[in-house]
Amino acid sequence: MKLSDIKKVSLGHKARKRVGRGPRSGHGKTAGRGHKGANARSGHSGQIGYEGGQTPLFRRLPKRGFSNARARLEISIVNVGDLNVFPAGTEITPEALVKARVIRKVGDAVKVLGGGALDVPLKVSAHRFSESAARKIREAGGEVKEL
Repeated sequence: MKLSDIKKVSLGHKARKRVGRGPRSGHGKTAGRGHKGANARSGHSGQIGYEGGQTPLFRRLPKRGFSNARARLEISIVNVGDLNVFPAGTEITPEALVKARVIRKVGDAVKVLGGGALDVPLKVSAHRFSESAARKIREAGGEVKEL
């Protein structure tokens, strides 16, 4: 092997552009920023959506749609299968579900859905029940109470 046999190895990255390093670099003097104006100044980042005085795109487009976000209820959901963590005969309330970390918070309401199977008889109190959830709780020998 000779020195002339060695080839340059590609390192897989491009060298960063070094601006403001003299006229022969091609990026000297104004360093690619043009002449004067706010864009040539340090610290100028511009306003998001500003189009130089032209009416911005977000104001030219029509408003569409409807948002029900302010009136929406925050309902915590529990599946029947998640209630198997409680011992038989326990009275389950929304606060008990939070304490057992089955749900994070009560919110506006707690709804019990029929996902999974219930193996133990429980007295479940919640704001809402699906038909299948109420049926599965009663079939396991438990009670359903709407708040």
